[in-house]
Amino acid sequence: MINRKAVVTRHHPKYKRVENLAPLSVGNGSFAFSADITGLQSFPKEYQVPLGTQSEWGWHSSGGRDLYRKEQLTQQRLDTYGRVVEYPLFPKEQEEEAYHWLRQNPHRVHLGIIGFRLLKEDNQEAKMNDIYNIDQELNLWEGTLLSTFYLENKPVSVVTICHPESDEIGVHICSPLISLSQLQITLSFPSPEMTSVKWEESIFPKEYSLNQIEVLRQTESSVFFRRHMDEDSYEVGWTWSGGQLTKDSNKRYVLIPDNKTAEFSFSMSFAEHAPTNHSYDRIFSASKNHWEEFWNSGGAIDFSGSTDSRANELERRVVLSQFLTAIHDSGTAPPQETGYMYNSWFGKFHLEMHWWHVAHFALWGRESIVEKAMDWYVSHLSIAKDLAKEQGYEGARWPKMIGVDGKQSPSPIAPLLIWQQPHPIALAELCYQANPKEELLVKWEEIIIETADFMASFAVWDKDKEAYILGPPLIPAQECHDPAISLNPPYELEYWKYGLEVATEWVERLGRKANPKWLEVARAVAKPPQINGVYLAHENCVDTFTQCNHDHPSMVAALGILEGTLIDPLVMKQTLERVEKEWQWETAWGWDFPMCAMTAARLGDSERAVDFLLMDQVKNMYLPNGHNYQNSSLSCYLPGNGGLLTAVAMMACGWRGNEDQHIKGFPQDGTWQVKWEGLHPIL
Repeated sequence: MINRKAVVTRHHPKYKRVENLAPLSVGNGSFAFSADITGLQSFPKEYQVPLGTQSEWGWHSSGGRDLYRKEQLTQQRLDTYGRVVEYPLFPKEQEEEAYHWLRQNPHRVHLGIIGFRLLKEDNQEAKMNDIYNIDQELNLWEGTLLSTFYLENKPVSVVTICHPESDEIGVHICSPLISLSQLQITLSFPSPEMTSVKWEESIFPKEYSLNQIEVLRQTESSVFFRRHMDEDSYEVGWTWSGGQLTKDSNKRYVLIPDNKTAEFSFSMSFAEHAPTNHSYDRIFSASKNHWEEFWNSGGAIDFSGSTDSRANELERRVVLSQFLTAIHDSGTAPPQETGYMYNSWFGKFHLEMHWWHVAHFALWGRESIVEKAMDWYVSHLSIAKDLAKEQGYEGARWPKMIGVDGKQSPSPIAPLLIWQQPHPIALAELCYQANPKEELLVKWEEIIIETADFMASFAVWDKDKEAYILGPPLIPAQECHDPAISLNPPYELEYWKYGLEVATEWVERLGRKANPKWLEVARAVAKPPQINGVYLAHENCVDTFTQCNHDHPSMVAALGILEGTLIDPLVMKQTLERVEKEWQWETAWGWDFPMCAMTAARLGDSERAVDFLLMDQVKNMYLPNGHNYQNSSLSCYLPGNGGLLTAVAMMACGWRGNEDQHIKGFPQDGTWQVKWEGLHPIL
């Protein structure tokens, strides 16, 4: 039996200096708060990434929710085997404002910046370089952030926690600065507007503003605000143990603690309506119980007996990735790539990433989280059906980039992607295999049917090939291809076959007859294209490895993530070897490394699987806080964390058909001693 607490606690992030690329966070799956070295957000401008306070429900549309509509854009008319299908790809010059507004709205809101105002003996406000003797630790086992620092020989100790069920933080502070009236708490509200058409330039909160902040009620120890933003609003509740609230010249609310003591506590909650504030002690107790239960349930893995020098780092990544995906990816809606850290791609969901964010939960015995995420598809089914109908297809078409409203965003790429389409079928099946309950079959039957109906109607019969083909037009998961010529990408072909077969089995489990078109397409789907013994990105890509060996090497996913029933293992082995040697890895993304590791594992090449998983590349770097770094404007990338957990579970526990072959994905030469429990095999 694994000593779970020992595994987790040996990987607590511990800082002795400012890590301005890797702030630490607390959260609950629908809300998270990221702090600087003080345990709050006191010095946001000193960090290379935003210190976010974000929630699943916190969205805003600049100027109003219907300032522009998709009907105001001229859609591109693409020939699709004799009929026209329209896609919102590029704007005309006079439509650019509407195009970019629709792309950016609705977007997530930074709910508030909570920080310290620290005064020196000369009454000047302290700066980051005035802080020293830094000692910060994120206690993963309890979900508590412990921060200690000094200012002018006076210590400050801070505990920061998040309530597991309420979007609320609790903070406890001990310092002689309190009794000297040199420590105060500030709250400011960043502008909710997006001001750049590039998501990389719009991730930092803009000017602070107290405009349209309504004080709903106030007492000696609490205040409740409503923040108004065009047609959107939310409320903030702030309670404290004793102090006085005022405003300063920097557009901040300032709470001055009672100076009769050296200790001070407060809680701050955020909600669309009527936030509920708990005492610090109740939040601490709830957090401690929640995280102990989290770590003691579900799967666990222990690499401590391994002699491979990389084993401890892999274990660190696994532990931290479990925590990060739990606080950022376990809500009721698909998360953004950066979770609640800060906005990426204007804070919108990328549905093609949903599998990478949450599939691992089912493999790690936490399938209830995936079940919760599946409810989003149920509630947005009608919108997906409308999109399919508009384009002349049956069923429901799940778009790529969307906001909380579920509506497709205009983009030169997103509307033409299709590999997100089978995701709800795959996620549903992972849940069912982990916990085969009939209620799931009934609950998600309509989702499965409508998703499969679109897939069957999207495929086109090619009488010359005597096969069903995919595209054109489409853009494969490797997004650098011309949609007008992209035909039969291997991953999408295999995923189409898999999805339609699972959909058939799903309906038959209920004792009903499935749409016969599903198996007709699945059994006659085109063979993945290859040339010179390697798989191509798509059929019209003459030579993948000289023309387009950048972005995602997604052709390998056809045997790795999936079973590869259409794949020749020898050809895939040769393809993977070419990918390893010739791919421009600096252009890859974080999930590409575990994707390749899963392919190597299925091919029986455990050495290469580990090498891919831990490849020394910038895009495969994991920061001290556990986040998967990509570049200077994307310091966290949760699909990488989720992909890592999926690959590790698969390499340890196996996949359908090889479950008894213990840790087949790790070398069997004794260098890897892998103990695991509570994991489920991937399909």
